[in-house]
Amino acid sequence: MTRVDFYILDDANSGDGQRTACRIAEKAYKLGQKIFLHTTSAQSAAALDEYLWTFREGSFIPHALVGSEAAADSAVIIGQGQEPDPSHRDLLINLGDEVPLFFSRFERVAEIVAGDETTRGQARDRFRFYRDRGYPLNTHELGQANAK
Repeated sequence: MTRVDFYILDDANSGDGQRTACRIAEKAYKLGQKIFLHTTSAQSAAALDEYLWTFREGSFIPHALVGSEAAADSAVIIGQGQEPDPSHRDLLINLGDEVPLFFSRFERVAEIVAGDETTRGQARDRFRFYRDRGYPLNTHELGQANAK
């Protein structure tokens, strides 16, 4: 059964959702996992694609956008709404507003909780969705020291 982890950023770091997603992706990549970063739009996917190259000096996370020629060979792929290639089933990092329909095909889901009260309310809805269906849930409170 898919394990779901919620990463809750404090108010001081609520804008660091992309950074947190990149840090989780980097850690999973170093463990040899295949990762799918799910975003809300093509624009968000493109911004995350760019950010993965620059989020931390010295980091290298080979990645590609879903549907690109490089996606088949990349350990990390980024998309919005579409289901990734079946080889990417280790970790889904959800930066979307809703639970992706294909989430249960992954071993693990990382939900990033950051932003304003509306965004946090959407995260609470996702939490209830997983809880009501019996998925194992973990919550990680990320303070200032952890989000950097």
